[in-house]
Amino acid sequence: MSLFSREKSHLGIDIGTAGIKIVELEKGVGGLRLLTYGFTENLGEIERKDWQNDAKYTAKIINEVCRKAKTVSRSAVAALPAFSVFSSIINLANVDQKDFASAVHWEAKKVIPLPLEEMVLDWKKIESGEQKDKNVKILLTGAPKALVKKYISIFKEAQISLLSLETETFSLIRALLGSDKSTIMIVEVGMSTTDISIINKGIPVLSRSIDVGGLAITKAISNNLGVGSERAEQFKYDLGISSSDSSEEIVPKAIAETISPIINEIKYMLNLFESKNSEKKVEKLILSGGSSLLPNFVNYLSKIFDMNIIIGDPWSRVSYPVDLGPVIAEIGPKLSVAIGLAMRETK
Repeated sequence: MSLFSREKSHLGIDIGTAGIKIVELEKGVGGLRLLTYGFTENLGEIERKDWQNDAKYTAKIINEVCRKAKTVSRSAVAALPAFSVFSSIINLANVDQKDFASAVHWEAKKVIPLPLEEMVLDWKKIESGEQKDKNVKILLTGAPKALVKKYISIFKEAQISLLSLETETFSLIRALLGSDKSTIMIVEVGMSTTDISIINKGIPVLSRSIDVGGLAITKAISNNLGVGSERAEQFKYDLGISSSDSSEEIVPKAIAETISPIINEIKYMLNLFESKNSEKKVEKLILSGGSSLLPNFVNYLSKIFDMNIIIGDPWSRVSYPVDLGPVIAEIGPKLSVAIGLAMRETK
């Protein structure tokens, strides 16, 4: 749906495992405003599970979503899936500026388990020690060249200018945290995977992904009740993760059992972070992704973890028509990555 006329705008295009989400934003006098959005879902179930590996097909779907949403911009930022990108914080000491690149590559060989000739490396300084010891912390990211080439092929086929690629985590930080520099955990519960990151001063210091998401929950309900996936999906959002005295108690139980790996991973990451950073504590947990809207999910997590838990609002710095408020609030979590991507070039 097209909301406003536009002059200069950019697209954020999130190619997920289950579908494509597109958001178009424009920077106006009062800040960012939503121009249009569109998305597809369950492509893996409707079409085929390897649809993302077909550049022509993926480009076709992107253009179909753009056409239906009436996008105007042909310039986009896209995200590489967090589970496909390696990231690590490395320390460099007493390295002259002229030797910086070679030093980063040398350290990268120690922490990246793949040959560097197969990777595209990127890095940025995130913290410097005292000048006398020249200690520098570097956020290192590495993406497989084959993956980057695939994205380039998709956008070339779609005839959309690909302005940049970044990891989904950075898009979420931009959309959900803004200038908040406190220590925060983001839990992005997608269709097939859940990505968990601990963010400190706007930088991801610890990230992990597990193969559990909304689809696994739906399948668990389907198997337990002997119903089709559409009915199971309806049960999932009707009953949620906890239900008092429900005649369908089997559904909340199936959901709780399915997401237990997510709970365990959150516990593990919190313990790991705090064991290495005794003076710091994760202050807040932000949920994102389509499955973060499971009824009672926030309350369920709040009973387990002693911290502030909320569903992230990627629209907090974006204006949109007031009458779209209910719809915008409902779809926000699943569009968080795409919103963060569009923000990159319109900030």
